[in-house]
Amino acid sequence: MTTRRAAVTVMGTLLAAPALRAQPGWNPTRPVRLIVTYPPGGVNDIVGRIVAEPLGRELGQPVVVENRAGAGGNIGTLAAAQAEPDGHTILLGTTALFGVNPILYANSGVDAVRDFVPLGTIAEVANILSVIPRRTQARTVDELVADAKRRPLVYGSVGNGSSSHFSAVVFLKAAGIEATHVPYRGSSPLVAAMLAGEVDFGFDTAATSTTHIQSGAFRALAVTTARRTSALPDVPTMQEAGIAGYDLGIWLGLFAPARTPTPIVARLQAAMDRIRMEQTAERLRGAFVDPLQIPRDDLPSWVATESARWQQIAREARITAD
Repeated sequence: MTTRRAAVTVMGTLLAAPALRAQPGWNPTRPVRLIVTYPPGGVNDIVGRIVAEPLGRELGQPVVVENRAGAGGNIGTLAAAQAEPDGHTILLGTTALFGVNPILYANSGVDAVRDFVPLGTIAEVANILSVIPRRTQARTVDELVADAKRRPLVYGSVGNGSSSHFSAVVFLKAAGIEATHVPYRGSSPLVAAMLAGEVDFGFDTAATSTTHIQSGAFRALAVTTARRTSALPDVPTMQEAGIAGYDLGIWLGLFAPARTPTPIVARLQAAMDRIRMEQTAERLRGAFVDPLQIPRDDLPSWVATESARWQQIAREARITAD
């Protein structure tokens, strides 16, 4: 089975796809809704809008991003699951929706693994462990750990139960330190809080942190993925920084309601395959996101394995949604 690490590819090495054109068989007859379960401005919204344009050209109908935030992503996920399974509603699925929410929201009425079928992966995103220079002098993970052992520190995340929160909890446990958690309602509020110096450190995505790291407002200490991110090639991984076995990359992909007829699923999957061209990959990298391509035949088992892995992390972390 294709492993997640091996499947993270820089799609610039792929041959350019042939010119986009309508395919025989099913095609949408009206605009397609792409439900994004988080507010505008964060990495999910950014990636959704990048992929919507070429996907719409391939399908012959606009793909319109619809932000349905709330309840840790469950509001949008439930709306997508309950939509008419006719190919005109798809979901931007994430690590949180498939690997964390089933544990945090066991009675939500929606189970992403059960209620959706994968169409294709899009990207893997690193969370970045960044410190605020005016709050701490730490320049390495070891120095941050030493600082936390000397005095109380405060960290921020994009919300309770988020991958940002999980990244921090796993780090704190592995490092044997404690810090006070301040959850914010999304990436934009967290970034604003970090810029204002409200916290000592935080975990936020490369897509929304890199510009501030480059400006010097944040100091990046490590990335949460198993390999370095192309956005910040000089920043070590958590494993390289001494946190053994740490691998918490965030993945994003497109999904259709599970009841969608097989010919429609096949058409949408083919469209996803065809938009994986260098232009799309360049736009993703330009947004500080690494393209991720899992072969179509491997998608169901890959999603199941990733979901189980994150659910185990969620159980061990004992994080609640409150």
